[in-house]
Amino acid sequence: MVIASAHGLAPFIDRLALRSVLSPGEQDALLALPFDAITIGARRNVTRLGEISSHASFVATGLVGRFGQTASGQRQLTGIHLSGDMADLLSVVRPTGVGALLALTETTILRVPHRALRAAAARFPAIAEAFWRHCAVDTATLMQWLLNIGRGDAVGRLGHLMCEMAMRFGGEREHRLQFDLPLTQERLADATGITPVHVNRSLRRLRELKLMTICRKRVDIHDWDGLVSLSGFDPNYLALDIGNRPKVRLLSA
Repeated sequence: MVIASAHGLAPFIDRLALRSVLSPGEQDALLALPFDAITIGARRNVTRLGEISSHASFVATGLVGRFGQTASGQRQLTGIHLSGDMADLLSVVRPTGVGALLALTETTILRVPHRALRAAAARFPAIAEAFWRHCAVDTATLMQWLLNIGRGDAVGRLGHLMCEMAMRFGGEREHRLQFDLPLTQERLADATGITPVHVNRSLRRLRELKLMTICRKRVDIHDWDGLVSLSGFDPNYLALDIGNRPKVRLLSA
């Protein structure tokens, strides 16, 4: 059943407002969007490869991975979405996905109809711009993942991923030195383009360097500056207009 709830969509509006100027009326229009809330078990598909979707998937709880798959069935994660992320906003303009979404943990998804998102964007140019900025961050993140996998070594790739997760779990304004990341070594391998064996070795090396440890799916970063230096992490691809730079509107009604 499609419902509407200000409480359910509030985290997503907060995420958009980090980068974009949204008036109270524009935020109210977003909060009034209808959605269908569903719970999906870990290792279950949220959307399938090639599926034609009529809704966008917003992550209310849990972790969701975006992935591509070869003809032989090998998967590569191309993004990890946290609570508050709009996992496939791009589907509003391209309903047939070139990738798919997988629940990495038990996940609650809010499915927002494309028609409602299009109507909100058509009525309020600032909402269209906020969606545009969101997709720009997704693109910048994908570019950084491509660079990391293509040019980084195994230890650096894993360290870079942990730096990104620390920033994002910290609300993208500051890094968090402790956070839960309930991913198996196999999933970490899928995200970094290395084997589970190399993940194990890389985690051991990061521990030996006293940079970070993972114990029972909890990440502890012991030396943030050292981890950033080793992995070449620069958070600008996540931040865009966040920080001291003023947020500006590009479009007007």
